[in-house]
Amino acid sequence: MLSRIDVRLLPDGEERGYPIFLDPDADAEERFADEMARRARGAKLALLTDETVSGLHRARYQRALEERGLQVTTVAVADGEGSKSLATVEAVCEAWAQARLDRGAWVIALGGGVVGDLAGFCASIFLRGLPCVQVPTTLLAQVDSSVGGKTGVNLAAGKNLVGTFWQPKFVYADLTTLRTLPRRDLAAGMAEVVKHGVIADAQLLDLVEEQGEDALATERAETLPILSQYVARSCVVKARVVAADERETKPAGDGGRAQLNFGHTIGHAIEAASLETADPLRHGEAVALGMIAAARVGARLGVGDAGLEKRLARLLRRLGLPTDLDRRLDAATLARVGVDKKRVSKTVNFVVVKAIGQPALVPVEPAALSALLLDGKSG
Repeated sequence: MLSRIDVRLLPDGEERGYPIFLDPDADAEERFADEMARRARGAKLALLTDETVSGLHRARYQRALEERGLQVTTVAVADGEGSKSLATVEAVCEAWAQARLDRGAWVIALGGGVVGDLAGFCASIFLRGLPCVQVPTTLLAQVDSSVGGKTGVNLAAGKNLVGTFWQPKFVYADLTTLRTLPRRDLAAGMAEVVKHGVIADAQLLDLVEEQGEDALATERAETLPILSQYVARSCVVKARVVAADERETKPAGDGGRAQLNFGHTIGHAIEAASLETADPLRHGEAVALGMIAAARVGARLGVGDAGLEKRLARLLRRLGLPTDLDRRLDAATLARVGVDKKRVSKTVNFVVVKAIGQPALVPVEPAALSALLLDGKSG
């Protein structure tokens, strides 16, 4: 049954806020196309996806839209983090220009976090801004990246260093797409679910500890209802935080959006380092490692929950996520934190958790991270 969660941006109003639709039923593309037809009113549509999602879901979405008289231009980029680049931005915008998109056109992001970030960024700059709709097809995108309006692409120096805030007109999560995810990708999404539980929803964290492994068994009928609950609770957390601090200007401890970066400071550095290996980490896998690192930093600074590192490592391991933090940390990886986009002057705003549901922002000098993370390594 279709449900709705509203993101109420301040100042409130229909033009500033937007809905998140959660659709667990078959033929979600039909209801999505109805919503698009109502809003776009015959405008040209630019559907951006990747090669894998194109093979799985593009045809039914494009057919539903075209059956309602909407003209669709589709661009499919290569799979993976490599597509979050300025070169891909140029290629996408050139394709849209060739398709003669005008300022009345709408952009649809059909895919996971890479597609959502890329499509949102391209939408924010093409013709000085086109409305964008997020249709997330991965768990990670449904619980996190599709909501909140952060867009961006990577540079060689680090992740998401070029980007904008560009809120979608609405988000439409087709929950049935989760059945098509490989187990590794589903587990990667669970890392962001765990993050939301740790920073804002103790009951969600308890649920994942009780039933998280069941959520990964996509062949079982009960999996989708479990995942639907995780998506809904995560979207409530994300919507509440984004509404209170759209552009990340408040401290994490004051309900600020920075709390959503828990696990991401070290996680982004580990993820970037892994891109140079034969088996790059998924974003959620890197966040899992980053949360363990953040828990360790908080405890060693004397401001974080002393038992959180072990609790997280135990849960994440059960979910099939990497927990081998010490093996992945070295001077070169930690040096990447120095160019993290959350850096302010000589420090990095590091999110720690004093207790479940109580995040705090602590300024840490990048040079100090080596001592906090590497000295006396935990087992």
